[in-house]
Amino acid sequence: MRIDEGEAISLARSANRVVVARGQKFVDYDMKKEAPDDAVLAKGIVGPSGNLRAPTLKVGKTLIVGFHQGVYTEVLGS
Repeated sequence: MRIDEGEAISLARSANRVVVARGQKFVDYDMKKEAPDDAVLAKGIVGPSGNLRAPTLKVGKTLIVGFHQGVYTEVLGS
């Protein structure tokens, strides 16, 4: 399933929290208090193909884009 940039931005805006992981680093956005603008959000969640990066998980109102073991452990538990 491919999700284009516009749909990816909408998905992120529907979350309370967006965590963007890339390698050993991650950025944690509180979408209710300090949501980034669309360009910043797209840079983190959209890949070179123009679609939402994989893996992407939506757990409740949290959206995780990319893989970071610590983030997965915190959000999903053990």
